[in-house]
Amino acid sequence: MRTTPARRAAAAAGLCLILCATGGASATTAPPAPPVRAADAAAEAGAELVARRAAAAGLDFRPCPAVEDLPGPVRCATLRVPLDYARPEGTRISLTVSRVAATGAGGAARQGALVHNPGGPGASGMYFPLVAKLPGWDRIAAAYDLVGYAPRGVGRSAPLSCQDPPARAQGPTQVPVAPSPAYKQQRVASARAYARGCARRAGAALAYYTTLDNVRDLHVLRAALGEEKLTFMGASYGTYLGAVYATLHPGRVRRMVLDSAVDPDPRRIWYRNNLDQAPGFERRWYDFRAWAARHHATYRLGATPAAVQAGYERVRAAVARTPAGGSVGTGELQAAYLQAAYYDDVWPDRAAALAAFLRGDPAPLTAQAAPDPAAAAEAENAKAVYTAVLCNDAPWPADWETWDRDNTELARRAPFETWANAFLNLPCAYWPVRTGHQPVAVGSRPVRLPRTLIVAAERDGATPYRGALELQRRLGPQAALVTERGAGAHGVVGGRNDCVDRHVERYLLTGDTSGWRVTCAPHPEPAPVSLDDRAARAPRALLPPVV
Repeated sequence: MRTTPARRAAAAAGLCLILCATGGASATTAPPAPPVRAADAAAEAGAELVARRAAAAGLDFRPCPAVEDLPGPVRCATLRVPLDYARPEGTRISLTVSRVAATGAGGAARQGALVHNPGGPGASGMYFPLVAKLPGWDRIAAAYDLVGYAPRGVGRSAPLSCQDPPARAQGPTQVPVAPSPAYKQQRVASARAYARGCARRAGAALAYYTTLDNVRDLHVLRAALGEEKLTFMGASYGTYLGAVYATLHPGRVRRMVLDSAVDPDPRRIWYRNNLDQAPGFERRWYDFRAWAARHHATYRLGATPAAVQAGYERVRAAVARTPAGGSVGTGELQAAYLQAAYYDDVWPDRAAALAAFLRGDPAPLTAQAAPDPAAAAEAENAKAVYTAVLCNDAPWPADWETWDRDNTELARRAPFETWANAFLNLPCAYWPVRTGHQPVAVGSRPVRLPRTLIVAAERDGATPYRGALELQRRLGPQAALVTERGAGAHGVVGGRNDCVDRHVERYLLTGDTSGWRVTCAPHPEPAPVSLDDRAARAPRALLPPVV
């Protein structure tokens, strides 16, 4: 599943970071819990042992090393955890942690640590403490230590890599709209090679990049922070991480904000969830084109979504012949415009780049879509962790015929992102590790959870809205859902919706929610920016790559 971090806070600070509804709460029925494997039972026992030790040892926060690129108020620490929790005395790895202490401004009483996971899997949360300086976060920052961390495999936390460095800087790439049988076989071969690369470079450690291991790490981090119970904010994949934590450690949950929820139904983790994204991205691609058409006077891309699509296809055909700036082919074009299906704040940039290209100026498109060589290693690391966690977590179809059949049918009605998403996840068909893991049945434990808060946008493509409804059903009557009506940006908290943020702040500060299901009006659409105005500004930095 392509998922991204909740990256608005860091972006606002000028930093670069990288799915059926039921009736009411009374209808909630906990799904049966699957049998616990002996290896998992041993790992859970190991996690409890390590957590007790971590609680006694604590964390030694010091000025952050220069490589983290974090300013002085942020302090960093290292958390040592087992690679394999079933062998707690065996190989250990180090996870990096960042923190800004609660300010206590206005006499606010400290409520503990708020731990953030930005999603991915494969994204680092080390920048999270910087939200303390952003508008709207002051009351939360007064009451909480803001804690970020790089999950295992990410950044300097036992980094995972699946490709040799020369293989990272490829491009431009050309991806056909309708892949031929020959092209599909090329991608099958590439997927096999990528999976072999992961095994070759990681060795036996590859089996230990999983959601279950991420949950155990989070359990130990909570203890090391001196917290009896976890206060947590997770976005995208981070919602699944939080939901699994709440299922396995319900007595250790204090408060949880789960933003842009992954559908936790075990039958959908992860192959079906990825198929479910294609119609969602198709809706959001339409939303972008409809917005550009409403602003035809500014961009001259056409007065209908179909006209905007025709312009995009002309650009696509052009970069297929001659890559823009020598570096932007159809693959890079697709990746850049997928961002428009995630975040509407990029719509003015993307529309302006299309318009400029069609008028003979490829520079804006090149600036927005060309790969950044300086970010190649980080992007490769994020992709490696993303692939390992999803492939290890659950069974995937192991025959290409199933993938080809399912995605061919899906592409007929949702062509925008179907095949790109399929090829991204295809290494899981040939994954060299057989962990034996089955997805955790979220909500299967009989222990009643405290209040939790789910936040979702109705038209989110990356984590379609029905996932939020399923997560609420599984977490039970204490789970509240705040819906941003008619909007689709991925990652709602800390964005441009004051109504949503008021609900989140109230919950984090008091534990109270406004109701079982409440709605907020959508945030304002972005305003168009004329080409002349855009040309007067420095080029917008690329948003972090979508894994």
